[in-house]
Amino acid sequence: MGSTVEAATEIRPFQVDIPEEALEDLRRRIAATNWPEKETVADQSQGVPLAMIQQLARYWATDYDWRTCEARLNALPQFVTELDGLDIHFLHVRSQHDDALPLIVNHGWPGSIIEQLKIIDPLTDPTAHGASAADAFHVVIPSMPGHGFSGKPTSTGWGPERMARAWAALMGRLGYRRYVAQGGDWGAFVVDQMGLQAPAGLLAIHTNMPATVPADVDRASLAGEGPPSGLSAEERRAYEQLIRTYKQVEYARMMASRPQTLYGIADSPVGLAAWLLDHNDADGQPAAAVAAALDRTASATGELTRDEVLDNITLYWLTNTGVSASRLYWEYKGGFLQHQGRLGPRCHHRLSRRAVPSPAQLGRAGLPQPHLLQPGRQGRPLRRLGTAATLRRGTPRSVPLTALTGARGRASATPTAGSTRGLLGGCRRGRRLLIGVGLPRRDANVVKLASRLEER
Repeated sequence: MGSTVEAATEIRPFQVDIPEEALEDLRRRIAATNWPEKETVADQSQGVPLAMIQQLARYWATDYDWRTCEARLNALPQFVTELDGLDIHFLHVRSQHDDALPLIVNHGWPGSIIEQLKIIDPLTDPTAHGASAADAFHVVIPSMPGHGFSGKPTSTGWGPERMARAWAALMGRLGYRRYVAQGGDWGAFVVDQMGLQAPAGLLAIHTNMPATVPADVDRASLAGEGPPSGLSAEERRAYEQLIRTYKQVEYARMMASRPQTLYGIADSPVGLAAWLLDHNDADGQPAAAVAAALDRTASATGELTRDEVLDNITLYWLTNTGVSASRLYWEYKGGFLQHQGRLGPRCHHRLSRRAVPSPAQLGRAGLPQPHLLQPGRQGRPLRRLGTAATLRRGTPRSVPLTALTGARGRASATPTAGSTRGLLGGCRRGRRLLIGVGLPRRDANVVKLASRLEER
């Protein structure tokens, strides 16, 4: 019995080693693609344009080198451990600064740990990037179940709630007694649940996809109805963005209802690539940021490149996780943009973005309802949650900024210029739990419009 328990909690080193035969098969399948005719419209309203995917496929089959990505992954400490009966693959990069704050980072769909590689060095070695040792983090980046090199669930139940419990267990297994969590896209749902579950040791969460839309507004926008009465001009503009979002999520509806039917993305690399490309952002579908990357061979300022897009797609192909990753949409039965629950009694909320025009009342669910979107510009840095050292102390330095007031009290903003970025701060069950919301300055994630609902 003892040896069985030890095996289940063992943390095993991991290295990526894709057989050359798998790469040869990938190239052969791309070359053998049975192409359809060209779309009958001049825009992208029918899906990924034929010329776009053919150009990408030609490069993928002839010049793209997976081994470069493999070497980048293998240069980092990778591990596998069993959590709740499933093998979970993760990166664990410790900072050279002993007092660094542990941070677990959650990816989304159609993403993977690959999209987080750029953030590791600035977070673990901030002094090399113009910041101080107080901004240092020990970084943990798990692959979600059914994604990448993690195990594929063989039964139902692996939704954000279960992942949240698993990530808390992972941080405990790594010996971290105080830590913070960050998530974008589906990772945002996981950190939402971590905040609600409030496991021992969790000091703060940061989300790229704030679920702050009131339930009645969300229901109306899902149904395509007109905006509720009494909205301000800014809120009406936000409502129009919601309407547009829900008209561009056919891929999500398919995965949420019939993920097993997507056999084509397990059999055709070009089919998989088109499926992963055809999500939306604020500027288009396929996502404009991703479409632009297909013509970009390098970037000195952090934008996506063609190889980075293909790194992510190729990981899905080589691990055959197109369908297994899609099942997360089926597992999740909640809403996508409405609030996820109360923060709890005695919770105070601090705002640290650009000041809202006037104080707002906290809504019934404990989140600010008058503003469907917090004002901000996509791409602006958020430096307002506090340094790693500040979070450890639990004593963020207060500075004047527009306050949110509500029945449970009021609080001022708490910005300090640290590596984490944030919007809301609060406390839970008698201890401080900070909650940050926003978009990183150079987010390499392949993100949907739902995570970019802020004013451009």
